[in-house]
Amino acid sequence: MSVNSADERERLEVVLVKAGRTKIRYPAELLGDDGTRIAVRAPWAGAGARDFGFVRFEPGDVFTEYYWRDRWYAVKEVRAADGTVKGWYCDVTRPAVRTGAQLVVEDLDLDLWRSADGTDVRRLDEDEFAESGLPEADPEAASAAVAALDELERMARKGGFEELLA
Repeated sequence: MSVNSADERERLEVVLVKAGRTKIRYPAELLGDDGTRIAVRAPWAGAGARDFGFVRFEPGDVFTEYYWRDRWYAVKEVRAADGTVKGWYCDVTRPAVRTGAQLVVEDLDLDLWRSADGTDVRRLDEDEFAESGLPEADPEAASAAVAALDELERMARKGGFEELLA
């Protein structure tokens, strides 16, 4: 096999937008796109480590990320450099848009964390969501965002995201 074999995966640039501005952009390996769900894998794209208190993201961590064109969230499995699952970080977003080699996702501030063992399920950033002005500016989107967070929490508490991600 040559160096440029079929084993090489397509690359995408993931662009996370928040309040009309690019929050972060990073390269990712495309794992699959079935027309509805897009799966990518990428190393932790933050600058250095980020300690949330309940989990620490750091260089060497690998995120397998799932985005949907028809759902208002993204689910990201987080593994340490040694392959150990840390948990799942879920972003409430508008449905993802892929244009060629770019995947654009609009973050709506609400997030959910589920630890690897399922003992820690927590809703995050509800204060940021309330302060974002989205509930007043776009009540339909705000309603969809809250419903998405509720759905994620139900799945997380019922055993996780395995069926969703299979």
